[in-house]
Amino acid sequence: MEKIFADGFIFKRNDNAPDFVVGRLSIKVDEAIKFLTDHQSKGWVNIDIKKSQGGKFYTELDQWKPQGESQGVSNTTQTQTQVAAGDGGDDLPF
Repeated sequence: MEKIFADGFIFKRNDNAPDFVVGRLSIKVDEAIKFLTDHQSKGWVNIDIKKSQGGKFYTELDQWKPQGESQGVSNTTQTQTQVAAGDGGDDLPF
């Protein structure tokens, strides 16, 4: 599968920033809107932030798709059930 870079999105890491700051995502609105419109699936676009071999960060479209609709529905139902039961999978207090 050919890589599709996320037009209009730039991620930068600032090594001088505090530890809790991962980086900055800059969005060029016109390019980003076109990219999002062209690549949406059911109203969603997933974008990966990756690091090149040269150490630069870049954004790439996540092209993974579930094998079948029933798999996606059952995963969503399971997640909603866990959240409703208070089992969100992490120990965060909020």
